[in-house]
Amino acid sequence: MRKQPGYRAMSKRRKPGRAWLARHIDDPYVKRARAHGYRSRAAFKLIEIDARDRLIRPGMAVVDLGSAPGAWSQVLRERLARPGGAGIDGRIVALDLLPMEPIADVTFLQGDLRDEATLRQLAATVGGPTLDLVVSDMAPNLSGVAAADAARMIDLVELAVAFALAHLKPDGALLVKCFHGSGYSQLVELFGHSFVRLAVRKPKASRAGSAETYLLGRSPKATAVPAGAAMQGGAGLDAS
Repeated sequence: MRKQPGYRAMSKRRKPGRAWLARHIDDPYVKRARAHGYRSRAAFKLIEIDARDRLIRPGMAVVDLGSAPGAWSQVLRERLARPGGAGIDGRIVALDLLPMEPIADVTFLQGDLRDEATLRQLAATVGGPTLDLVVSDMAPNLSGVAAADAARMIDLVELAVAFALAHLKPDGALLVKCFHGSGYSQLVELFGHSFVRLAVRKPKASRAGSAETYLLGRSPKATAVPAGAAMQGGAGLDAS
């Protein structure tokens, strides 16, 4: 798969400025993350969405795309943990372009989902349509050029959707991050073509003023075509 410039692909890290650092230090979710031992405040986004939609259950097979530094994988492991700390009831595979410190019972692969070799490795690790849940917090480096940033975000979401359609069980679900703005309606349409049910989620843990939004698709359509190919009929939208 051809690589394109301007991505941080599956990484959620970028060099912070002074204003960002000041907000970060005073952020209540940052303080809560430190208190709970989470690697980033992003953990509370998944926790909030899961509390509402009951996505994560013992026995599940889950893939975490864009996993570094590992907060979502930590939450997934907590939800799948067996009583008494004896491993997990289920399976977690995480993927990121950047390295990630090990998490017990999480299989980590380092690579770029846009690269064919990485995609083959991930597919071989997962196997066939065996997944219950795919979560993706992937995001591109933002250039400030709306059209270019939207195109990069669409590309990453399409990759996540294509992977999910190939590997989810019939009752599986996909949760992805996107940005509410240019290209957003195209992604909603893609989810409508790909899943029986669609929900839009904006967790309180997302920073104030952020365009960050999450799309949740449930039950892949048997006739779904990856990469947003036009099809008749859409999913029922839950934006409540």
